[in-house]
Parts: sequence; structure tokens; C-alpha cells
Amino acid sequence: MNLIHYLKGKKKAVDGFLGNYVSSPRKRKDCPVHLRKAIGYSLMAGGKRIRPVLSIASYEAAGGKSNNIIPVASSIELIHTYSLIHDDLPAMDNDDFRRNKPTAHKVFGEAAAILAGDALLADAFHIISSVSMDPAKLICVIHELANACGPEGMVGGQAADIMLEGKKAKKKDILYIHTHKTGALIRASVRIGAIMADSGPDTLASLTEYGEKTGLAFQIIDDILNITGTKAEMGKSTGSDVARGKNTYPSIFGLRKSEKIAEKLIDESIEALKDFDKKADPLREIARYILARRN
Repeated sequence: MNLIHYLKGKKKAVDGFLGNYVSSPRKRKDCPVHLRKAIGYSLMAGGKRIRPVLSIASYEAAGGKSNNIIPVASSIELIHTYSLIHDDLPAMDNDDFRRNKPTAHKVFGEAAAILAGDALLADAFHIISSVSMDPAKLICVIHELANACGPEGMVGGQAADIMLEGKKAKKKDILYIHTHKTGALIRASVRIGAIMADSGPDTLASLTEYGEKTGLAFQIIDDILNITGTKAEMGKSTGSDVARGKNTYPSIFGLRKSEKIAEKLIDESIEALKDFDKKADPLREIARYILARRN
């Protein structure tokens, strides 16, 4: 299959939905103009939409066919964008650039950036709850996403990451940070696609394993690129992890071993799909694509 063509097609569908979200619902007079601009600036700043695409690919691999997956998958990007806005704040990672553009707080101020993130988080669940689907399935999707982005997921991972800055973390700590801060939302993206497709227990378990392995590998590769990548490639400053004393896979295992760990995870993620037919090829190719980012 042609992965680039697939990614572009799914990204176009997601961007179309997000563009309508920014331009149409945000014309409501009850949303302040400054806030609306901050939301649109961050959400439409670019990005490959990997999380929504993973959700769609998982849905298709499990036999799903309804277009209901587009708004649900797109809502995941709202949550991802909210997390990036907040991560970039001076109180968190203090980054001035994201996707080769000034971060939201540099353009609109810290207060507006915080509120834009809050609005995106709330609206993600507003979008999902507005989709016409079986109520039981709807509750499962909301539960999955809320758990992934809450204190036992992304927020918990971010808290641990900050609390351990400048300290020597144990291997179990770095695993916790990576599987929660980044891995939890990627895992949930894949699981939500499977849930939307009414997957059975075995299918859901296989796709869950795929999501867990690719999610961890994704963050390990990000750690590596923070050292080896350039600002132009990353869209933000590199070398920041070392400067802030962050605990990363390279800081604990070294670059070469970290690469080997990522390779093993990707191999295992693809192996988790061994019982799937060619409809799962996009998932297989996305896993390989995640690993190829290190080069």
C-alpha cells in the first residue's frame, strides 16, 4: 500500500472536520474572539494527525465502515492539541516554538493559551457526545478517552515527568512517564477505533497491544530526535531534554540501546496484528513509519 497517499487522505478528512469546527461553531457570539483565535491558531498549526489517523486505521482494520469515526477520531486531535499548548507553557516545558511557529502563549499570552487548552479539552467530549451512535458504545468511547487524558493517563505522566526533572529516575519511572504522558493517548486512539467497530475481545486485545507498543516506541523516538534532530525537522528547539534534566530513554539507556528498544517494540506491534488481513496494512505501515522517523 501507499502509506503517504493513505496518510494524506485521512489527514485531509480530519483537517476538513477540524476546519469546520474552528470556523463554524466558533462563530457563536458567546465565545470571545481572542479565545476563538487562540483555539484556531493552535489546532490548525499543522501536524500529521497521527492519533486520529491511528484511530481511523484501527476502525478500518476491525471492519468498521461508518463515517461516525471521523468526528470521534478528530476529537482526539483536540485533546492532543490541548496537551501541547499546556506542555509549552513556561510553568511546564517553556517552549517558544511548536511546528516551526511561535507557541500559543507567545502569540496570545499565557492566560489565553491556558484557556484555549481548557476549551479544546471540553469540546472534544462535546463533539463525541453529539455523534449519533449506540449509547453504550458512546459511554465506552468517552470512558476510554477520559481515562487516557486524566490523572491515570496523560496528566499523570506529565506530572511525573515534571516532578522528576533534574533527578535520576529509575527504569520503572521512565516507563511510567512514557506510557502515560504519550503512550496513553495513542493506545486510546487505537482502542477507540476498535470500540467504534464493535470489535470482539480478541480483536480489541490485539489492537490494544499494537497501540501500547507503538505508543511507547513513538515517545522513545521523540527522545532520540530531541538529541539527534534539527530544529527545522522537529519544528521546535532540540536539546531541551538534556538542558532541563529530563529523564528520557537515551539518558538512561543510551542512544543505541534506545534505538534497539524502539525497534523491538515496533516488531512486536506488527506481530500483534498477525491475525489481521490486509485491512490492517495501514497500521503495520504506520508502525514502520514511526520507527523510520529516527533517521
